[in-house]
Amino acid sequence: MDDFYYTYILRSEKDGMNYAGYTNDLNLRFEQHCKGLVESTKNRRPLTLIYFESCLSQADALKREKYFKTHYGKMFLKNRLKSYFTG
Repeated sequence: MDDFYYTYILRSEKDGMNYAGYTNDLNLRFEQHCKGLVESTKNRRPLTLIYFESCLSQADALKREKYFKTHYGKMFLKNRLKSYFTG
């Protein structure tokens, strides 16, 4: 199971924006984001992990990350996480 890659979505509690990324160690990567060690999110803390998916390869995870950054990917997440956002 160590060969999985994860695509994840973080939500900034500071500005309400989402950030998409991928990694092969989700716990470590989230910790790095929370500690401000990731340039793209260090000024957007605090962050909440709101969604993740496991992928069988790095290429699949990268494709999924890129999809989440498109209009259709954002709509998918909005529908998928509807109950999260509305309570």
